[in-house]
Amino acid sequence: MPKVQSINQILLPDALPNFRNLGATLRIILLVNGVVMLAVIAQAVSVRDIVQRFIDSSAFVQPVLLSSLLLLYILNDRLARLVYWKGVVAVTSLVVLVTLAIAYLGGDLYAPTFEDMSFHAWRNALLSSAITALLLVYFKLRALSLSTALHDARLQALQARIRPHFLFNSINAVLSIVRADPKRAETALEDMADLFRMAMADSQKMVLLRREIELSRQYLSLEKLRLGERLVESWQIDEALNDALIPPLILQPLLENAVYHGIEPLSEGGVIEVRLARVGSELHLDVRNPCRGQYGLHNGNKMALENIRERLALQFDVEAKYTVESGSDYYHVHIQLPYVKEEENE
Repeated sequence: MPKVQSINQILLPDALPNFRNLGATLRIILLVNGVVMLAVIAQAVSVRDIVQRFIDSSAFVQPVLLSSLLLLYILNDRLARLVYWKGVVAVTSLVVLVTLAIAYLGGDLYAPTFEDMSFHAWRNALLSSAITALLLVYFKLRALSLSTALHDARLQALQARIRPHFLFNSINAVLSIVRADPKRAETALEDMADLFRMAMADSQKMVLLRREIELSRQYLSLEKLRLGERLVESWQIDEALNDALIPPLILQPLLENAVYHGIEPLSEGGVIEVRLARVGSELHLDVRNPCRGQYGLHNGNKMALENIRERLALQFDVEAKYTVESGSDYYHVHIQLPYVKEEENE
């Protein structure tokens, strides 16, 4: 059985930051250099002195910072399995060891004015452990705030996804065929149950892309009960994505907007084109549909799409991209995510 995966950008309050996340790495680099700059400004006697002191400090700080980040990147999965307090101890100890190693290996290069090399090394080890502790506190507080925001976004997403008009239309469509085609009506009810079950699922867990595709096709089948031949779907799916994982219910709301704001207003209907492809370490999702007039001005459309944008930002930080392109007769949504592969139970 496949193992359920958590979202890439960890949002649990009692969890270490994901050291393989680009956003987390950028924040660490900026915050550490910010602390160094503040320390330099506090000691400097002139603007020129600030520049020189920062260069001198960076000669030691940057090797420690980059070496620590590299080791944390490599050990990220093992650290994530530890109880939070043990993880904090492990991360802090690793940074201290890296600091001591670079201080002793650098020798006079980093401390030409120090008579006691041990004092220089252990002083910097103490400072690096303090900065590490402050960074972990920052990420913990950030996780606490984002976990609340994600919960709110999930509630908004449920309101956007389970729209009264969709439920009303689906029930009416099922009632219209329940006598003439009971088997099809039964299948439609099962599809509705799957959609609502997924909507109520934990939004902090990743799901298999093929399950998301299956669910989206079930949704389109329900809409075809009332739109008939006006609704045509076209799928292009990269076989390399068979084991990919994505956040739940990212694709279905896009299709719902394509139907509600694109196909339904057109008397002749149209084709919804869905393309899923892997490019290197990225997963690309495209949904394109015909439309009439100012598609992007519908409030319902804005709420659902903005909802997805917020969820991606919360879960993947800067590693996810969301873009919209629209014209007089088409609407195109493009989402770029990190490619996360399904892991099998050991």
